[in-house]
Amino acid sequence: MNRRTHRRAAVLGSPIAHSLSPALHRAAYSALGLTGWSYDRFELAEDGLPGFLGGLGPEWAGLSLTMPLKRAVIPLLDEIGETAAAVEAVNTVVLGPDGHRRGENTDVPGMVAALRERGVDRVPGAAVLGAGATASSAIAALAQLCDGEVTAYVRGPERAAEMRGWGERLGVPVTTAPWDDAARALGAPLVIATTPAGSTDALAAAVPPRPGLLFDVLYEPWPTPLAAAWSARGGRVLGGLDLLVHQAVLQVEAMTGLAPAPLAEMRAAGEAALAARPL
Repeated sequence: MNRRTHRRAAVLGSPIAHSLSPALHRAAYSALGLTGWSYDRFELAEDGLPGFLGGLGPEWAGLSLTMPLKRAVIPLLDEIGETAAAVEAVNTVVLGPDGHRRGENTDVPGMVAALRERGVDRVPGAAVLGAGATASSAIAALAQLCDGEVTAYVRGPERAAEMRGWGERLGVPVTTAPWDDAARALGAPLVIATTPAGSTDALAAAVPPRPGLLFDVLYEPWPTPLAAAWSARGGRVLGGLDLLVHQAVLQVEAMTGLAPAPLAEMRAAGEAALAARPL
């Protein structure tokens, strides 16, 4: 590989201005000596995705996708990886020089890697707060880590049925409970919060003494009230930056063909970018 050859990558979604992906990927390019590579962000809704993909030239190496594009992109791909197909969510598109589009999901292995980095190889049970694409990725990650039952706390019977369906599809015993009972989730050995900012704030007062492990996938604002209360009571906490860095490592490796990607440098870049944002 000529590391000075001009190659492009970007993150797409809406909203996208908050994304830390440019900081992480650019740090990786710098550490890997990829002086010809650039990484940008584009505000893009579902209806603009076909035209954007159709306009990409051979200099494009890959795309990172956030909401609402993770499922909308699937019909536009030539190939989809096994994990992405299992959870029906693509957060990575690897582009070949001939325009071939391969969709992958690095959220699931990224979540597993983040947990294993903290020494979590197995858990006896878990709770998932929320539903949707990130929740389905959490169920897929738990298929590799959880020995017991997973309880998903959701709003409404349709969401409950979806989560039970993901459990059946991914081979994980999933039961569901109403969101009004979400405080009960906090006693699980592992709690994965996949909800938008503010959704779990009211649960902070219900954190029990000596809680287990919380994986809150948000990274801004950080810490969330739930994460802060969890830490104050002596529990271990992983945040959205942990997930973001590990899934980005896998994206960089897939797009550049170089491994290992520089985890430490990427994490430091993400921390610096967050610290530089106004309070």
